[in-house]
Amino acid sequence: MILSCQNIYKSFGEKDILKDISFHIEDREKAALIGNNGAGKTTLLRIITGEMAMDKGNVALQKDKKMGYLAQYQDLKGSRTIYQELFATRQDILDMEQRLRAMEHDMKEKKGEELSSLMESYSRLSERFEQENGYAYRSEVTGVLKGLGFMEEDFEKPINTLSGGQKTRVSLGTLLLTKPDLLLLDEPTNHLDMESIRWLEGYLMNYPGAVFIVSHDRYFLDKVVTKVVEIENGRSLCYEGNYSAFALKKALVRDAQYKAYINQQREIRHQEAVIEKLRSFNREKSIRRAESREKLLNKMERVDKPAEITDRMRLSLEPRIQSGNDVLRVEHLGKAFPGQVLFRDISFDIKRGERVALIGNNGTGKTTLLKILNGLLPQDDGRFVLGAKVQIGYYDQEHHVLHPEKTPFQEIADAYPTLTETEIRNMLAAFLFTGDDVFNQISSLSGGERGRVSLAKLMLSEANFLILDEPTNHLDISSKEILEEALNSYTGTVLYVSHDRYFINQTATRILDLTNQTLVNYIGDYDYYLEKKDEMTKIYAPAAAAVKETAKTSDNKVSWQKQKEEQARLRKRENDLKAVEKRIEELEQKDAQLDQDLQNPDIFSDLKEVTRLSLEKSDIQEELASLYEKWESLSEEM
Repeated sequence: MILSCQNIYKSFGEKDILKDISFHIEDREKAALIGNNGAGKTTLLRIITGEMAMDKGNVALQKDKKMGYLAQYQDLKGSRTIYQELFATRQDILDMEQRLRAMEHDMKEKKGEELSSLMESYSRLSERFEQENGYAYRSEVTGVLKGLGFMEEDFEKPINTLSGGQKTRVSLGTLLLTKPDLLLLDEPTNHLDMESIRWLEGYLMNYPGAVFIVSHDRYFLDKVVTKVVEIENGRSLCYEGNYSAFALKKALVRDAQYKAYINQQREIRHQEAVIEKLRSFNREKSIRRAESREKLLNKMERVDKPAEITDRMRLSLEPRIQSGNDVLRVEHLGKAFPGQVLFRDISFDIKRGERVALIGNNGTGKTTLLKILNGLLPQDDGRFVLGAKVQIGYYDQEHHVLHPEKTPFQEIADAYPTLTETEIRNMLAAFLFTGDDVFNQISSLSGGERGRVSLAKLMLSEANFLILDEPTNHLDISSKEILEEALNSYTGTVLYVSHDRYFINQTATRILDLTNQTLVNYIGDYDYYLEKKDEMTKIYAPAAAAVKETAKTSDNKVSWQKQKEEQARLRKRENDLKAVEKRIEELEQKDAQLDQDLQNPDIFSDLKEVTRLSLEKSDIQEELASLYEKWESLSEEM
């Protein structure tokens, strides 16, 4: 055991945040800390690191073990470059390298015993330098920087010129390179694109120490962790397994708690009714029996009523009118900024009822594309056309649709002047704004709170085409699940940008990957995209070097329609292949059963039954022969 937390309590004023938190982390274990926004996750991490005092309890780190902590927000300062900042994590290696260079210089001037002594010292230091990974350290630094999404041209940028997100990535890289025995990570996937998150998953899964992660990224947690510590209503519960296993067990536990409570309440009411009836008989024997039952009832250990989920927003999306079947057509669209081409000649269409996820690395132009479709930015080339009766509802990740000087109440009232005060308050209450919360200025709200105001406006819009830019940012897991349910039951059309792979898997019917300045279409969810990514990118979005080779042969360029048709054809072939394999398995099992039946003495002595089974076996063999040929043909096509 590397970390033990026992009976931790923490209050702010009269509000109890943590109440009797207890758990432990084993050496090399990868564990998650989850809970709704405001549950006290960051508070707990700060208590573990000693940044904040607990009211009572105990935190014990194994002797001689080092702990490293990544906070959500970083304020790095200084004029060092990104590369220098990461390299400085191992000053001991830098010092050794300088001493080795100095010894090499001195060797040229030394002779005899002095040279022998110097060479012996050099040999010892070289061996130590190698043991400390000194010769590979520069490559390791470069690998971590590239893994976290930095390009080589970024390495020389001074720290004081970086954005908040870039500083967080630098801090994460620095922490990973120091290799503490226990890593505490507070939302490490914030500010990372999908490629970088995948790299971090692999890094942490193979990390030699223990890791304790706060994250709302469920796909990430599924890949990395083997234990979940949940904080709910100030208390902690531990579950073995990844996030999906936790979600299943959590539902079973909650269901069991509720059933136990209901059953006990039913039993209590029954006993109370029996006691009352016995007393009504007004006979000494009946009264004694009533008193006996009452004593047993009073001694019963009561099951607490499961806590009601009062901190969940309530979201229902429904279009006011239905759009035409063709919702959006984009033709040969292009956009560039000085010194950077985002995308060129991209074409795609979206049909009514589709839920399309637009994905891609940071800086590829996803948000820019959404802004073009919303008329907030002009395109350089091409055009786009909205279909009949299409009404757009836009969710902006930067919440530019909100006015900082207004309150949530004013924001809704000004956008929808026909609503009464009661209707506005009820709407905001559904998004967890109650009492005087509705009169706080939007400029003072957190990112998650602004997101909830934007979602409230979106819900009231009754649009039939939702365009959403990172709608799950700042939402806790519970709120993400509510949004997923709302989108899956929504009868309109959705186009959204998201880095949340679990969310994409739950909601997307199609994926558009913006890569190498073009779009690649995937008819399926995120798991399907992962399966086909390398193959499809090579065909439809070759890297810049490959593009130059084929620039002269524009006839080889696959049109959007051709790409879409090819995807549909491949997906149909896959489904056909699976259906054939399933039918072959069924028939082979049936054929084996017939063989057993025909060996049964009661059957093979019955000429009529043997004939029937033999004919059935012949039909199966004939169908199997046809299916084997079909399977071979489909496999070759695939």
